[in-house]
Parts: sequence; structure tokens; C-alpha cells
Amino acid sequence: MSLRFTSVQHHHQTNTAVLMNTVLNWYRVNVRLVDGNSRCAGTVEVLHRGQWGTVCDDYWDLADAAVVCRELDCGEPVDALGDAHFGPGTGPIWISYVVCTGSESTLKNCGTTGWSKSDCDHNEDAGVRCSEVRLVGGSRCSGRLEILHDQTWMSVCDAAFDQQDAEVVCRELDCGAPVQVLGAAAFGKGDAQMWTQEIQCRGNESQIHLCPTSPSHKNNCSQDNNVRLVCADAMNVRVVGGNSRCAGRVEVLHRGQWGTVCDDDWDLADAAVVCRELDCGEPVDALGDAHFGPGSGPIWMSALCSGMESTLKNCRSAGWGMHTCTHNGDAGVICSGE
Repeated sequence: MSLRFTSVQHHHQTNTAVLMNTVLNWYRVNVRLVDGNSRCAGTVEVLHRGQWGTVCDDYWDLADAAVVCRELDCGEPVDALGDAHFGPGTGPIWISYVVCTGSESTLKNCGTTGWSKSDCDHNEDAGVRCSEVRLVGGSRCSGRLEILHDQTWMSVCDAAFDQQDAEVVCRELDCGAPVQVLGAAAFGKGDAQMWTQEIQCRGNESQIHLCPTSPSHKNNCSQDNNVRLVCADAMNVRVVGGNSRCAGRVEVLHRGQWGTVCDDDWDLADAAVVCRELDCGEPVDALGDAHFGPGSGPIWMSALCSGMESTLKNCRSAGWGMHTCTHNGDAGVICSGE
């Protein structure tokens, strides 16, 4: 009798273990980027039930990209890309309508429609480009400079870094222009390995990894000599063409260039974010059809805000440069302030 009981108990424990493994495998999602020029850029793929598959680009935006970049330890998101920017993938399209706040530690914690519930094809695979550069110990736009090299974050020797390099880093992080490079006491001492290659940016590159490098002749760097950088974090939104600083066509600054906003689904919730960001009071009107005249340059985004965001860049969008507008569809606002 006891033997039979042990057998039944063992059978029950085995089934429980199998069930637990099944549940764990169901929720375990690994992420990778493929077909880009580094492990931190490419088509997004997730591992589910032992098979890699892609992500549909419906509502794919910088908040989603931020989660992928964080999960891969690749720094800040630079671009959230759609339309199979890095080429169409293969296999299943695992998830679509991804809804991340941007603070999640892994893509599996974001909202989706569920596994394999997608109306996309592989011409709509989502992609990400991460910065592979970060500022540590301060804010998003100030701190000790670290660059990702061979999957390791490395400090940069100040002898190998100049103003042109600083301009590229601040632009890549969407932090405006460089303000100053600080001394060793700022932002504390890091413990990362030292990058001793000399960086030779022209100053107009979009990413620091696009700048050429050469061996530095000053290799006696210590943590006292690493770069500590402060970027302006300048205002990233403005309104132009109106009769006051609080009314006009909405323009956002991205990668050092001002561009307009598409009026698709533009409403008072979006206008509220702009008015708050500009310290212009409450939204009075959210206007489309280039009410304040058509802009020029890129049309950077179409926004979908809840109205509570602190900046327009935190609102959901289809990604930088992804829209269906011409400049005749530029968005505008009128705020209560003057």
C-alpha cells in the first residue's frame, strides 16, 4: 500500500514539475536584435516556446524600444522603426500592438494582444536602434560618459575626447548641445574599464559609433580622467507662426533638427502636454490642417498622448519620421497662457 502511495505521490510531483516548467517556459521571453550593424540595432525578435519570431510594428514606438534597449543593456533608444526597416524576418510573428510604458524591465511585461494574434506580415516587422552610449551618475543628459564596446560598458578617457565628440553624444541622446565637461569630482568615480581609443568625430554624426577612432598615445588614464559631460537638455518642443509664444504650429527637436507633428488623431490631450511643457497654461484648442501655415523640414511624429505626460516625446507615436501626413496636415495648439 505504501509503495503504491509513493508511486502516486511521485507521479503527482512529476506532473506538477512538468506543469510548472510549462508555465515558466510560457512566460519566459528572450529578446534579440538581428540584421543590424551591431547587437544593439536590428529587427526585434522574441523567443517563445523555443522558437524565435518577430514583432508587428502596429503602435510600435520609443517607449517599446526603450524596454528592448534596457533588456539588452544597450543604452537609450534612438529609433523605433517599422516597415521591416532591417529587412523582413522569418518564422512566426509572435506579438503585436505592444503597449509599454517604457519603464518595464522586459518586453514580456508590456501589454499585447497575446501570442500569435497579429494581422501583420513580415513587411511590418518592428525594429530598434539603441544608443550604445549613456551618461551615468547624473541625469539622462548629464553624467560620466560610458560607451558600449564588445558587450562591455567602458569609461572614456578625457584625453581622447573633444567638443565635436561631445556634440555627437548629446545629439544622440536627444539632449541638445553640450554645455560643459566637468572635473573628476562630478558624478563620482566609476568602476568601468577605460576606453583609450581616441574618438575623432567631425561633429555632424548621428551616433558616436559612426565616428572613426585611432589608438591614443595617452594611455595612462585612470577613473580620475574619464569624461563627465553635461548636455543642455534644451526645450524639445516649440510653437511657431502664432501671435504669442503659446500659440502656433507645434515643432519638436530631434537629432538637432526641428520638425513638425502630423495632425492624425491630434486632440486636446496632446495639446495639454505641449502647453504644460511650454509652461503655457491649459489647452484652448488643438488644431490641424496647418492652421498656422505649413512647416518645412521633417515631419517628425504623430502623437497619441493621455494628457498626463511631462513631454510630448513621452507620448505614444508610430516612431520618428513615421506618419501619413504632408505639411498641409501640420498640428497646432492654442494655450491659455501668453
